[in-house]
Amino acid sequence: MKLGELMVRQGLLTEAQVAEVLAVQAHRTEPFGSICERLFGILPEVVEGAWVEQYSVLTEGITPDFSRQDPSVLNVITTRQAWQFRIVPVCWDEGSLVLTTTNKQMARALRFATKVIPFPVYFLLIQPEAMAEALNHSYPMPGLDAAVVLEELEMLSSNLSARGIGDAD
Repeated sequence: MKLGELMVRQGLLTEAQVAEVLAVQAHRTEPFGSICERLFGILPEVVEGAWVEQYSVLTEGITPDFSRQDPSVLNVITTRQAWQFRIVPVCWDEGSLVLTTTNKQMARALRFATKVIPFPVYFLLIQPEAMAEALNHSYPMPGLDAAVVLEELEMLSSNLSARGIGDAD
């Protein structure tokens, strides 16, 4: 599903606005979402949310096989980058680097990848437990393990609950 179609479905853009963005994009090398932000004042966080949903739809049902991970992809990022941005490369696919991340980290991982990795990339979204295992296996780092990734999620959940966010009434 294309980002424009998704944003129309979400009620963020009209079909005419999508056409306008595509017309601008045809003459510039600017991402679709950036043009939406500039032309229609859509907040970056809203565009990022649409990106995450787009990737969720595009990669739904696809599970990376870390047991067949291409060793050559591991040198594309450093151990620090893998843990910091919660990304683990899996393989090459027709000239694109396949990366994994979690739903929660997708926007941040995408920003990092598009600015730092000199190849086309696409993401597969995996569960936090699978990300923790992949990080431990592919980029072991003293003092960091699966618990760090999972505790981070628990801490976030606790902080939100303490503020009364996400509580059921």
